[in-house]
Order: sequence, then structure tokens, then C-alpha cells
Amino acid sequence: MLLNRRNGMQESMPSTFSSMLDRFFNESVNNRTFTGFAPQLDACETEQGYELSLALPGVKKEDIMIDFQEGALTISGERRMESKEENKRYHLLETQYGAFSRTLYLPDRVNPDKIEARLNDGILEVFVPKDEHKTKKRQISISDSSESSAASSENGRKEVKSKN
Repeated sequence: MLLNRRNGMQESMPSTFSSMLDRFFNESVNNRTFTGFAPQLDACETEQGYELSLALPGVKKEDIMIDFQEGALTISGERRMESKEENKRYHLLETQYGAFSRTLYLPDRVNPDKIEARLNDGILEVFVPKDEHKTKKRQISISDSSESSAASSENGRKEVKSKN
């Protein structure tokens, strides 16, 4: 007996939440490599940074790699199937196994040196902090042109006036 389970609605209907995440993460949701296993991803933004959660039940810490390069955070790994017993005959096997890779393009105001990750009860949590220097609002003062020329002569620059 073989049971097939299909969900055609999922493939044909765009998700509003996915569309929102696409815009936020620069089309990151659709930028995944499908190799048989695509972990579910939740992403949200706080004042301090970006919080990502991936459902990775059965995946060991040693089988996960997290890289950050040129604004792209890539989480990859593999969920390995335990060896099947020869005397078992599966009638239904819904658990997905195999390699996976998810890439998210983050805004340039993050601090890659302080990215943290932990795996707890099959959930990988990644925190990408915002760089406070890049997110601070600064007031820029505007000087008069006369102040600008006075400042340049005070800085050791010599003003040259043309004779007309």
C-alpha cells in the first residue's frame, strides 16, 4: 500500500506573508536551494536587530553551517535519515531529509561581528544585531559660505583670490 499526499494549493498560491518577507529581505524567501528539504523560517525585526528561527528537528549542531558574506546570511546543512531497518516497510514517510540551504539578504545596517546562533529543541535561533552607529540619527549642521572659507583658512589652507 502506498499513500501519496499532495498539496497543490501550496504550490500555486502566493503567500501574503512570503510576499512581505520578499520585500523586506530583498527577495530572500524565494532564494533557496531546493534539494529535498527546506526548513521553515520565521523572521522578524526588533529595535535591536533581526531574529530568525528555523525549524530543524533531528538536525545536529555539527550538521549546520552559518556564513555571512557581503550582506548575505546563508544557513545550510543536512538532515540525515537514520538507517532503515531491513524488516520495516514504510507505508507513509512524510519527514523530509537531505541537504538544505537558505540565504537571506540583510540590510547593510547590521553588525556581522556580533551574530549569535543557538540550537534548542530542534529550533535554530539566529540573532543579527543592528549596528547602532549606522542606525543612529544625526543632525548635520549647515554652515554659511563665509564660515566655510574662514574654517578652511584656519585649517592651514591658503585662500587664493584672483585679481580682476
